[in-house]
Amino acid sequence: MRRTTMFTTILGTLLLSVQWVSAAPLAEQYLTSGQLAAGETALKAQLAKSPEDDEARFGLGVVQFFLSFEHLGGSLYKFGLRTEGAFRGGPAPIRELLPQNPKPETISYDDVRRMLQTWVDDLKQAEKTLSAVKDPNVKLPLHVGLIKVDLFGIGKPMNAAFLMGRFGGPEQQQAAEKFVIGFDRGDADWLAGYCNFLCAWGEVMLAIDGQEIFNCTAHLFFEKVETPYPFLLEGPRNFDSLRRFNRPLISDILAFIHLWRFELKEPKRMQAALVHLEDMQLHAKSMWKYYLAETDDENEWIPNPKQTGVLQIKVSQEMVNTWLAVLDETGLVLQGKKLIPFWRGKPGTQGVNLRRVFTEPRIIDPFLWAQGTAAAPYLEQGPITDFASPEMLGRINGTFGGANFFRMAFWFN
Repeated sequence: MRRTTMFTTILGTLLLSVQWVSAAPLAEQYLTSGQLAAGETALKAQLAKSPEDDEARFGLGVVQFFLSFEHLGGSLYKFGLRTEGAFRGGPAPIRELLPQNPKPETISYDDVRRMLQTWVDDLKQAEKTLSAVKDPNVKLPLHVGLIKVDLFGIGKPMNAAFLMGRFGGPEQQQAAEKFVIGFDRGDADWLAGYCNFLCAWGEVMLAIDGQEIFNCTAHLFFEKVETPYPFLLEGPRNFDSLRRFNRPLISDILAFIHLWRFELKEPKRMQAALVHLEDMQLHAKSMWKYYLAETDDENEWIPNPKQTGVLQIKVSQEMVNTWLAVLDETGLVLQGKKLIPFWRGKPGTQGVNLRRVFTEPRIIDPFLWAQGTAAAPYLEQGPITDFASPEMLGRINGTFGGANFFRMAFWFN
């Protein structure tokens, strides 16, 4: 009788374990083990077998998003990103988590462009996968604190729980281990929007010609650099030496600032960046359509006004309405239907057509933009964006609370 009872108990435990494993999304098994490349292969195979499986598709998009950073980090480590020089004077735990390749390869400007192109291509693939998620009821619960990413390509993926244990304590580590977010259809749009945002920046960096700034200052960031000025690689290059006077290092930093004036190498990429920004705005609108339709309350990443959310931040209907108004106004600016107010001359008489900045690109010079002369080719007469109106600014400040708006904007996408 005892054997029968014991057998029944063991069998019941095994069945519960099987049920738990089957309930866990396929993506989580690879995300929490740090096997992202294997996860991408397995999830693609699952979709080939079951094309309608949007949980697998959502999981694949998440895996591809993290893979983009693994590929980027692996390339930076391969070429000897100078983390040791930058953090030599920092705490030991940080230095251990930011290793520097003891045998790096020499990096060229073409290598940098290839690195950026790979990153953009990876993000585009993730965005394409996430945009193909259609099921309004899709769910992807993930233990986000256990997701492991090998950011430096050294075969040692780390998760947030581990970091909490190193820099926080046992309680913070346990909380991170148990932290689950129930991602849903709106969150697929949220992550796709961020992919577009990052792609836009990548396209801008590829649009410009950074050869000169690379030749003159890349030695600050990488150990071995292909440069026509080999003397730059000689002598101390540690940032902690700024604590004492170091003329070469100070002159290098001044050169880096001075060279922020970029000719365009591939101008059409500026238009590609604009398309990504427009897609980001569309995803941001779409995600709220799905958020507001939700009736459950299961570990929400971004809750609607009737939900709680894992961050325990209350989202009111007024917040949603104001944010949607911000998105609408952003769309009008990106379309060139409204202008950014010009900061020189008589106020309110003309504005900058931001769309033309991307469709008719010229030399990018941040200092001349701050002065105003770089904006001159894009000045027009027309309606000024409501972002410049006291009513809109008052509404944003009243709803989100001044500087808190930018933190909420980062969260809301």
